[in-house]
Amino acid sequence: MKFDVGNWGSVQQMVLKNYQESRINFLTNSHVGEPKKIGLIFFSILLLSQQSYAQVDDIGGMSNKVKTFAGQLFVTKPKVDFTQINIQQLSTFPIDVSASTENTLESIDDQNKMFNDGIITKENTMEVNRAVYIALQRRPEITQSVALVAEKNSNIDVAEAAYFPQISGGFSLGDLTKSGNRGTQIYSINATQMLYDFGQIKANVTSEKVNLFISQIQTLDKIDSIAYDVVDAILNINRYKNMMRIAQKQSDGIAKIEEIAKLRARAGISSQADSIQAESNFEAAQAGLIEQENFLQQYQQKLRTYLGFSVKNIEFKIPEDLVVESNLYENINYETIPSMMEAAAKVELSILLKERVKLSNYPTVNLKGTLSQAVNGINPSNNQNNGTESALTVEVSMPIYEGGARSAKAKSANFAEDASKAQVNAVYLNLVEQIRILREQVDNTQKQIRILVKRKETAMKTRELYQEQYKLGTRSIVDLLSAEQAIHSAAQEIETAKYRIYSAIVQYIRHTGQTRNVYDLNNISIQGFKIQP
Repeated sequence: MKFDVGNWGSVQQMVLKNYQESRINFLTNSHVGEPKKIGLIFFSILLLSQQSYAQVDDIGGMSNKVKTFAGQLFVTKPKVDFTQINIQQLSTFPIDVSASTENTLESIDDQNKMFNDGIITKENTMEVNRAVYIALQRRPEITQSVALVAEKNSNIDVAEAAYFPQISGGFSLGDLTKSGNRGTQIYSINATQMLYDFGQIKANVTSEKVNLFISQIQTLDKIDSIAYDVVDAILNINRYKNMMRIAQKQSDGIAKIEEIAKLRARAGISSQADSIQAESNFEAAQAGLIEQENFLQQYQQKLRTYLGFSVKNIEFKIPEDLVVESNLYENINYETIPSMMEAAAKVELSILLKERVKLSNYPTVNLKGTLSQAVNGINPSNNQNNGTESALTVEVSMPIYEGGARSAKAKSANFAEDASKAQVNAVYLNLVEQIRILREQVDNTQKQIRILVKRKETAMKTRELYQEQYKLGTRSIVDLLSAEQAIHSAAQEIETAKYRIYSAIVQYIRHTGQTRNVYDLNNISIQGFKIQP
């Protein structure tokens, strides 16, 4: 048998020259051995089917040449070792942090500017809601999330574009195996209009809309999270300022006891050990004061990062009706909680995915139009020199066999739906648990505060009695110091308990999706993102 296959040597050299720097390697991987063989067979059949001027007498010789050529073309390229990391290469990306600059708010001029801008009052006080708003307007997490929302919105346009005509064009060279056609250039324009697809495009568009909803919900969650962090930092700042005042009072009280002990030691009424004992307690009180100051500065620096200016000289006002606005004991609307909204939206997305898999089994009807123009040669569509050819056809296409991919996709979609439904239940149970714990924490802490207040009152009475008894010599300096410490210890525990209540309330607001209502974030623009209740 003879095959008219053209000048094999010239074709081989030409193709190898064009593809030497971009060799195809995916067919030669060890894990795709069978696709490699299929590709080589297809490649052989393609070349053997071409007609030209040379003759090959036996198919064996032709097969050997095809294998040799394919072996050179489909060669594995060296791969980068992904287990190695080059820090110098990874550190070459540009970094821009210009949007995260801060103001100092250390000088009087800085404070006046903040006052003129409406950020602080003349008394250097700031409302919590104002602080939350400032943080949200500058945090890069919100900028990123809003940009992702815009990206998802653009993906809807991409999906809807499939409803419109798809037009493409280009040019190609003539048949490379025929010397007479090698110089021919063929310009073509192709247009395709979908006529009917059993709702496949519609399902894609709907999926992208749900993805947009999910991205918007995630932005809401980011807003809630940042608002919580800001308010929690403010609560801790106020807490440790009060703790410092208590620690300072404790230090002053022990200092007075130390002074009394020194006077009594000089007068010979008591031993020198009393003054040393009092001095040791005074030093411990000073160390405790420094510790509280350290905690205060940590939260001040944290809040500075959120607001962009120093907050050392600012007093923050906690809303008096914060507990009332939290609706601590009211019924909860789970449909407004971002975590629940996101879980429910993902269930809808999984259902749409299953529907898309089902619709992919149906045919698609397209109207196709083509126009080709040959330049300096023969148009193979009509065998005319410099000929023009056009065609308008209706095409019906559908998948027949994909190696079991469709059934695998259907199983995957079913499992995804089950997982998303289970996630809804998991989120709900977690919320219920958190809400119950926070309510119990508020109730029990209120009971604890009542006892602590009584304990403080008792400690104050005890101190008065011990002071009189110490003067009479019936009480030691240790008893007097213990009474002083008991007062301030009770005061610190009361302050800590108050913070636990406020912290629980703020967490409750965060978990129940009331952040936008409590901090007045509805119907205002947050980096271009507006929340409508």
